[in-house]
Amino acid sequence: MKKSIKSPLVSVIIPTKNNTRTIEKCLQSIKNQTYKNIEIIVVDNHSSDGTLEIAKKFTNKVFTEGPERNIQRRYAVNKAAGNYLFFVDSDMYLSPKVVVECLNQVYKKHVAGVYIPEESIGTGFWTNCKRLERSFYIDIPWMNAARFFSKHVYTQAGGYDKSLVSGEDWDLSQKIEKIGRVSHTSSMILHDEGKISLIKTIQKKLYYAKKFPAYLKQNKYTNHTAKQTSILARYWIFFRNPQKLFRNPVLGLGMLFMKTCEFIFGAIGFIYANYD
Repeated sequence: MKKSIKSPLVSVIIPTKNNTRTIEKCLQSIKNQTYKNIEIIVVDNHSSDGTLEIAKKFTNKVFTEGPERNIQRRYAVNKAAGNYLFFVDSDMYLSPKVVVECLNQVYKKHVAGVYIPEESIGTGFWTNCKRLERSFYIDIPWMNAARFFSKHVYTQAGGYDKSLVSGEDWDLSQKIEKIGRVSHTSSMILHDEGKISLIKTIQKKLYYAKKFPAYLKQNKYTNHTAKQTSILARYWIFFRNPQKLFRNPVLGLGMLFMKTCEFIFGAIGFIYANYD
């Protein structure tokens, strides 16, 4: 039986690599959606563990492509039959009504894209710091990126830029905002960080900072980029709510220390990229 326009097919796209720890729970959360007209597309970046085997238990649309997430996502779109695209990372768990909320935003509020606020979960001190950090971003559009939009809007915006390794989410979201408004759901995505290591966080920031100049080159004069690259604007997000920041002083100071380390090594990576 053919689905009506009020029940469009949604393609949920998951890029992954070596993630047996979380991918099964991620895919199960998609299966548990109250909205059922969904296809799942997994694009794996040459995993050497059991990620592919787990994915195949949930969908027959499992592909291999790489080397970066932007390439995986572009490849998945070519395989997608859905009217709408929803991009999810393999360490994210969806609450049951996320998809239907996204569709309601599109149909009732006539938005071009939807972002879903994230809540970090996991164990350890630095993970708790990351959870506190993300809690400040819920109502900050320029710190979030649209994950849900129609295939038509995606195509009109040009899709994920295959030349961008860092900032590709923000890049696409800004292009979508030129087409129409971006809003957010009330439901959250649970982002399973595991046990965050400060050293690995710094290493990751250094890696992506080296790739960030390409994003800035394409979005040099946008209002979002000005705030994203402003240390003062980033700190103001936290200090505008001091009661929340220092409700647990140790946690608040730990989070600020972690962000300061990220900013410092991000700046080092950025400078290195420009003088390499």
